[in-house]
Amino acid sequence: MSSFDKPTDHRMPQDAQSADSRSVTEAALFEAFGGVRGMVETTVPGLVFVAIYTVKRDIHVAAIAALGLSLVLGLARLVRKDTLKHAFSGVFGVAFGAVFAMMSGDAKNFYLPGMLYSLGLAIAYIASSIVGYPLMGLILGPVFKENLSWRTRNPGRKVAYTKASWAWGLILLAKSAILFPLYWWGDATQLGWVKVALGIPPMLLSVYLTWIFLSKAPPPIDVFAEMEAAERAEREAKANATAR
Repeated sequence: MSSFDKPTDHRMPQDAQSADSRSVTEAALFEAFGGVRGMVETTVPGLVFVAIYTVKRDIHVAAIAALGLSLVLGLARLVRKDTLKHAFSGVFGVAFGAVFAMMSGDAKNFYLPGMLYSLGLAIAYIASSIVGYPLMGLILGPVFKENLSWRTRNPGRKVAYTKASWAWGLILLAKSAILFPLYWWGDATQLGWVKVALGIPPMLLSVYLTWIFLSKAPPPIDVFAEMEAAERAEREAKANATAR
């Protein structure tokens, strides 16, 4: 039985329930964001690009090397039978950047698609929180098997998802506020090294804050288990009616 299948026992000591909630939240976050390995895989191709470009000043060589490494990392995930999302998300991002940089002849454009994506994601996190559909809840709801039950039936989790979404949005906005001035007024190597440095720490901070907010929230409502229980009850009622 996985941590997602453990029934909530209200007779459990409070410390045990808290520990179980933290472990379930940690597992969900690793599944949703690919874990530390996923963070590294999104950072290393950019590191390879800026390192090669700093030495050779050749956009094509740097871009092809970064793309090749990203493909190898994606194939390694497929061999390990990881989800397609984690296997190809990094490859597509690097591919867009590589093509954009080679076509424009400007090495800074290797990083522009990822920067625009981060900025758009920051706006989405904040806007979704304002309208009452925090993006973190939409992302993690299916992972926790609660879907959208947190919106109407579990207000404590909605608050936690809203806080987490604000955290992600503000952290990504702060990251964008550092990177875009470098894109406009800095050179490619400055932008590249700063972007690599800002790859993992902001994401780790965002994931940690999300873990804190959710581990203190009420447990999720497993709507899949509820539907299965309702279907079993309906079948049993029909069977009893037929037996009579």
